[in-house]
Amino acid sequence: MLERVEAALEKIRPFLIADGGNVKVLEVTEDLVVRLELEGACESCPMSHMTMKAGIEEAIKRDIPEITGVVAVNVAEA
Repeated sequence: MLERVEAALEKIRPFLIADGGNVKVLEVTEDLVVRLELEGACESCPMSHMTMKAGIEEAIKRDIPEITGVVAVNVAEA
């Protein structure tokens, strides 16, 4: 499952890197929640919550529909 998540992230990672950020997968839990950490500029960006929902989470769930959730440990919910 981890390899599938990484493959999904590779599709959007160039956009994150272009803005000075990145994302690291911490784990995929038993209940299929992906736990991530935003890095670089993404970590402190005021739009990081939107990046999580509209970019990262959407990309992962589009490629892996069985994923039940995507959370970033260092991004506060809006």
